[in-house]
Amino acid sequence: MLHGIDVSSHQTDFDTDGVDFVFIKATEGRSYVNPKLDGQVKRARDAGCVVGFYHFLWPGDAKDQAKYFVSRTPEKAGDLLAADWEQTGDGTWASSKDKDRFIREVKRLRPHHRVLLYCNRTFWRTHDTSSYAGDGLWIADYVSAGEPRVEAPWRIHQYTDRPLDKNVADFSSKQAMRDWAED
Repeated sequence: MLHGIDVSSHQTDFDTDGVDFVFIKATEGRSYVNPKLDGQVKRARDAGCVVGFYHFLWPGDAKDQAKYFVSRTPEKAGDLLAADWEQTGDGTWASSKDKDRFIREVKRLRPHHRVLLYCNRTFWRTHDTSSYAGDGLWIADYVSAGEPRVEAPWRIHQYTDRPLDKNVADFSSKQAMRDWAED
């Protein structure tokens, strides 16, 4: 298992010791870009981490959100991309169809990148209607690392948010994760 973190603009200073991969929030909806993105990317790349980017999905306009995400996210071979599907600050969420449309559009726009779905266990079990997670499921379930309570195959497990979001990935090495990302 590899160890990783995911960060947003709230984590301006994060430790990369013992971290194999870092997912960085790039965008949200159709108007937000993480103002700390460039510095966070540099920090993760300088540490030799596998880098991924995620977009916080809002209800509606899934294809437009996908275009917005890829237009404002760095493009480098081996980087991973993800849809962050959860409840918004106003208590709404994108539909399962919107989630699927977004992932498919990102895959169309960036055909040489793996695209994952991030969601929590509740969303996966109660809001998902298609079981579609693009190239892999990144599941949030705050239990023992590597033991999420889902029957679906998963690639990444977020197991805590204290003191920041920590994850494990089901790969034998950073190189194996990079190889998968570039396949």
